[in-house]
Amino acid sequence: MWRALMATKLPSPPKIGMVSLGCPKALVDSERILTKLRADGYQMSGDYDDADVVLVNTCGFLDSAKEESLEAIGEAIAENGRVIVTGCMGNEADVIRQRFPDVLAVTGPHQYEAVVGAVHDAAPVPPSPFINLVPERDLKLTPRHYSYLKISEGCNHRCAFCIIPSIRGDLVSRRPDAILREAEKLVEAGTKELLVISQDTSAYGVDIKHQPRPWKGGEVRAHMTDLARELGKLGAWVRLHYVYPYPHVDQVIPLMAEGLILPYLDIPFQHASPNVLKAMKRPANEAKVLERLKAWRAIAPDIAVRSSFVVGFPGETEEDFQYLLDWLDEAQLDRVGAFRFEPVEGAAANALPNPVPEEVKEERYARIMEKTAAISAAKQQAKIGRTLDVIIDAVDSEDGGATGRSKADAPEIDGEVHLRDAGHLKAGDIVRVLIEDADDHDLFGVETEN
Repeated sequence: MWRALMATKLPSPPKIGMVSLGCPKALVDSERILTKLRADGYQMSGDYDDADVVLVNTCGFLDSAKEESLEAIGEAIAENGRVIVTGCMGNEADVIRQRFPDVLAVTGPHQYEAVVGAVHDAAPVPPSPFINLVPERDLKLTPRHYSYLKISEGCNHRCAFCIIPSIRGDLVSRRPDAILREAEKLVEAGTKELLVISQDTSAYGVDIKHQPRPWKGGEVRAHMTDLARELGKLGAWVRLHYVYPYPHVDQVIPLMAEGLILPYLDIPFQHASPNVLKAMKRPANEAKVLERLKAWRAIAPDIAVRSSFVVGFPGETEEDFQYLLDWLDEAQLDRVGAFRFEPVEGAAANALPNPVPEEVKEERYARIMEKTAAISAAKQQAKIGRTLDVIIDAVDSEDGGATGRSKADAPEIDGEVHLRDAGHLKAGDIVRVLIEDADDHDLFGVETEN
């Protein structure tokens, strides 16, 4: 006699929504949190209505960023109602709870266990061996072909305008073998470009005295140069971000000339005037930096240097600002971002005398952007007629175009390369591109076999 067999009905796992604000380091935190939740059996949701809980990973670096974070929390509460807050602004739990008393939990930056625990409390996963499986690879918020690789947390600097150390603490470096294992897995899963990030990449390993660890039958030190060399052996593009210009940075330039890592450095100079750098509590060695830039370019002619600068810092005079513009003429940096100084609660700079009027900040911001756009445009024009390696980020199958980046371009913050007749390509392809045209920041070209 046949009996009807009932199929086992699996319980539906809770769905988690995520709003991730702030810098790439916060994005890495979001990826880690979501990866852990996926491993614990949760599903992800792309909208408020379908989510059982919404996580808001906040930024607390500037007052404007805090306000953006508060607005995001408010929107999540209005649209969903069940909200857990984490990230840098989580250190100001009282402010968040005063404005939004209904938030389920508030945790601070890189408190992965705490935020995952809060999710478990708010929306427990029904026990099931069919759901509680570890995914084969990490869930990523970035496209599969590039990945951020965080090598440390925190920072030992005490810059007057920054509160990162009070939020994230002093430097804590990861073991080099752990970083390299993570990088290997990312490359095996399809990553073509590794973006190395931390608060201070140059200081990597200082806190653990550059202690070596076993790796591939030998040893690798916890040092930026050693780590870059080993990462360069994995076959992916390796791009260094947030590199303070310590003397040992000179040692990574030959690795660029050898092709082990990309000829690209992201160095947060912040200013050039010795007076402003001193007020910022930054190293005031702008003249030596100019000499080193020339030396780097002699070793790796295609090196692209990007940086960011603060205008309107308290006490900045017109002479200080003109010094910066003249320095930029000499430095000829490839990529530049600029920010108007903004007081941040808890920053030492707030107590400095002689604040710069807002209208002066705006005028100086416009001048520095005009200056750096002109430098960038000239550099881009010089690339017309050259053939460059380009990694493809997106393909438009309808118009047959594609968008990618050269070795001089980091995702989201630098320029792009726009290709025609490229509908056959796919994201992650690395192709040779003949540059046919350029504007202030972007290049235009076509794939070539040469």
